[in-house]
Amino acid sequence: MNFSAQPHIARWFIIISSLIITTLILWNVSLFFDQLKDAEQSKVEIYAAAMRALANTSEVDLESRNRDTRILSNELTSLQSLIISDNRTIPLLLYQLEADTFVPQNIPDADKLSQEDLRQLAEEYALVNEPIAITFDGVEEQTLYYGNSAIINQIKYFPIALIVIVILFIALIYFYYLTSKAGSQNLLWAGMAKETAHQIGTPLSSLVGWTEILKTENVDPDYIAEMTKDINRLETITNRFSKIGSVPDLKKVDLIAETQEAYDYLSKRSSKLITFTLDIPQGQLPVMLNKELYGWTFENLIKNAIDAMKGKGALTITITRDTRFAIVQITDTGKGIAKSKFNKIFEPGFTTKKRGWGLGLSLARRIIEEYHDGRIKVLESEVNKGTTMQIALRLA
Repeated sequence: MNFSAQPHIARWFIIISSLIITTLILWNVSLFFDQLKDAEQSKVEIYAAAMRALANTSEVDLESRNRDTRILSNELTSLQSLIISDNRTIPLLLYQLEADTFVPQNIPDADKLSQEDLRQLAEEYALVNEPIAITFDGVEEQTLYYGNSAIINQIKYFPIALIVIVILFIALIYFYYLTSKAGSQNLLWAGMAKETAHQIGTPLSSLVGWTEILKTENVDPDYIAEMTKDINRLETITNRFSKIGSVPDLKKVDLIAETQEAYDYLSKRSSKLITFTLDIPQGQLPVMLNKELYGWTFENLIKNAIDAMKGKGALTITITRDTRFAIVQITDTGKGIAKSKFNKIFEPGFTTKKRGWGLGLSLARRIIEEYHDGRIKVLESEVNKGTTMQIALRLA
């Protein structure tokens, strides 16, 4: 069987095999448990018989017997005493009807228990094992109550522990399946991104050539300038897609300048009904950054915020720093995110949009956390009031 070619067959084979093995083990444990319990019951019955025989023997007038009979009786008495004293594991309660008292044996801290405590314990033992009546000359004078030994109590919980282990084992297989599936999806998206970059490259080169020709045809320079901006934009997008799945080249750059550039581009091309605010500190914030990928992440967050506000509201970008990180916060006045979905929004395929693929935030997390060793998260959000997303990048 080719497990690599048919992973679903391998997965189900392992799970079914685990269940079969667990069932066999539980069945054998059950048989062993029953045999052990029967053996203890037989041992208690022998104990009760020895008690009965010992009492009857003590009532015989040994002086009326001859020497051989007395020797045999003494040997039997010693054997009965040995049987009685040999029990060191099974907890016993001997109830004496005439004195209305319980005599404990093999019960921890029995000297601290009152007769009422022993009576309650006897009732518990009676629910576990049927009491044994000890009769003398046909009259019941004692009742023997007994519980389970420590080994039976331990075995009783063994199947539960085994089932928990099997559940954890199946959960591990399932987690491995999800991880491998996510890895396959990541490879697929990376391959699609590189192919997209390759496909865009050909017409982009053609557009660059046509732009150069238009410059010689007395075309309005403003038109050519706008076309050049869009071509540069396409080149940036192509570079972004080509870097997915590869280790990016990080350079020491000023985070404030990079954010300002992306902010200027987006604010000019967004709805006039959105109020943009940029709050940045003076000076520079040097970080190790890949400019194309950071710009992609920043734009994804801005576009998500604009979509959440349905093209109307206030959007604030704030940059601060602490001792180790440069922090970028993007706050909108959109529909907000439920707290239960704070982590789900970063999962591949998760989206609340009717026409979304659910890849933007997944790529953003990968770019920030895997490529830049930073952090991205939902800092705070309230439904119908707005959301604050936060990016934290290590200072260079």
